Amino acid sequence: MDDLTGKFAGYEDCMPKYIILTNTNEVVRVSPERIAYITSDGNYSSMVLTDEEKHIFSFNLSAFEKILEQQLDNEAQTLIRLGKRLIINERYIHYINISKQQITLSDISFPTKFTLKASKEALRILKATLEDSIKVTLNN
Repeated sequence: MDDLTGKFAGYEDCMPKYIILTNTNEVVRVSPERIAYITSDGNYSSMVLTDEEKHIFSFNLSAFEKILEQQLDNEAQTLIRLGKRLIINERYIHYINISKQQITLSDISFPTKFTLKASKEALRILKATLEDSIKVTLNN
């Protein structure tokens, strides 16, 4: 058995990461790129996937955020906390309107556009972060 362990050492690093979440009656295993966004309503969180599939869990957004960090390590950075009630997948940011307090998540890989509400302050910070990343990219 030790021979096999040695041969496959580092194999986990090549494997795609998955998030495994449970609630009372189900277990959900999902790759992070399938997550469009996660919202919170008190002690419940809803995870919405790019195909509009929705899963509800009985823990708040802070607990959800910790689970993402524990299970995804560096890949958790693509899932951004946006205010008190929302986590979004940064890969799908399509449009931000600060005055309307809206963010739209979209991608060619899925048919739906998700238009969500967020605070003006959270959207300002996100917009500035995106603009800064463009400047860094242009300067390199």
